[in-house]
Amino acid sequence: MTELPIRNDLIGRSPYGAPQIEVPIRLNTNENPFGPSPDLVAELAKVVSDLGSRLNRYPDRDAVELRADLANYLNSESQVNLTAENIWPANGSNEVMQQLLQLFGGPDKSLLVFDPTYSMYEDYCRNTFTKYLRVSRNADFTIDRTVIDSALALSPDIIVITSPNNPTGTVIELSDIDYLLEKFNGMLIVDEAYAEFRATGTPSALTKLDSNPHLVVVRTMSKAFSYAGARVGYVAANPKVIAAIQLVRLPYHLSTITQAIARVALRFSDQLQRQVSLLRRERDELAIWLSEHGFEVAPSGANFLLFGTFGDRTSIWEQLVEQGVLIRETGPEGWLRVSIGTPEENQAFKTALLHVTNRTNGK
Repeated sequence: MTELPIRNDLIGRSPYGAPQIEVPIRLNTNENPFGPSPDLVAELAKVVSDLGSRLNRYPDRDAVELRADLANYLNSESQVNLTAENIWPANGSNEVMQQLLQLFGGPDKSLLVFDPTYSMYEDYCRNTFTKYLRVSRNADFTIDRTVIDSALALSPDIIVITSPNNPTGTVIELSDIDYLLEKFNGMLIVDEAYAEFRATGTPSALTKLDSNPHLVVVRTMSKAFSYAGARVGYVAANPKVIAAIQLVRLPYHLSTITQAIARVALRFSDQLQRQVSLLRRERDELAIWLSEHGFEVAPSGANFLLFGTFGDRTSIWEQLVEQGVLIRETGPEGWLRVSIGTPEENQAFKTALLHVTNRTNGK
């Protein structure tokens, strides 16, 4: 690749991606382990078949019907009052974030994150020539006003808060978001990709949109909706922000099929939420089990757990793969992350972990 006349800042870099290894138990990319139900699949087949004869025409470039459906879903899920004008969808929350950085970032701008967090934020900055800043979280991965003050001292133009945070699962208190909104004049992006997995009753940053035009909340259908393969993410914000995003969108960026199948999934949201409730219970039970067996576990409001610590985490990861279980080597040194799977997959993970760490199943 170095023979090609690519940008200097890309030379020697590796593309983002988790290892793709064919093993029986894959718990490394925070996917929902439950696929769409037969009823949902049947509805998908019907909708796609009906659209087939019209694929010679471009999709609705404004995705008006999907935006209205997403607003209605959020209104029910987070007890807010949004309309289609508050919503903008794209091909996964990754494209949403890229568009936000194209709009608000640039060579004269900076973005700040709280480490450790999602590694793609740095790539969004690189791709848009935005300066990347970071401030460390507390030792327990939380963020408080002392951490926020350290961030504000760097005078960023954009701050990204991930709640629940990836890879730690940490949920930020809404009072700390209030503090940021009070003290920070730039764009505040709250990435809530894993929001549906938080404890019931946990408020969303969506409740702050009405009074804060510089607040943006990012969501996805990849996790709670079992739609990772569909690639649908979206942003909720002030209508002026939504209108401005369209300055940097690509023409007809969201296909007719994508818009239609996203709307189908939204009609099945109640059914899908029952799976989310099961995954929450499985997460909490696995966290207790890990703690009982001597592992340190970061409190998580997501569909994964960060646990450790290991003197040689790579060796543990490799041995788990040998046992047919794939998790993720990510986060701070010494830690590993496991996605929450089905009850059977979680049991297989427990058995493999005890085997490779030479621990007994005493509890």
